[in-house]
Amino acid sequence: MQQGTLQYRVPYADTDQMGFVYYGNYLTYFERARNELMRANGFTYKELEALGVGLPVIEANAKYHRPAKYDDELTICATLEEIGGVRLKVACQVKRGDELLTEGWTRHCFIDLKTGRPVRAPEQLLEVFSN
Repeated sequence: MQQGTLQYRVPYADTDQMGFVYYGNYLTYFERARNELMRANGFTYKELEALGVGLPVIEANAKYHRPAKYDDELTICATLEEIGGVRLKVACQVKRGDELLTEGWTRHCFIDLKTGRPVRAPEQLLEVFSN
């Protein structure tokens, strides 16, 4: 199972009037973890874009169990669930210690950056994630 993990301390700017992390910020956390997933497996978004390929989100899901708050130390983990054809799916979890706060996933489509049309996953990326 391919994973990427990062530690993140919640800044005040991430919170709402109730003192909780604003719900929309969790998708940003998912993105940060996806970047770490790619980097941990030896292939970055920058390298993907150099191949002329983009990876926009086409679907997202988040289930909120408990709120994170200002100054919480979070562990954000992304796990590759599916890759093949023109799509990729990444599952994510946000934890405070052993406590699961939020879980969800994002689905992506590989696109040609010039045309915006779907393309197959680059062989270089498939090789990285097949190890």
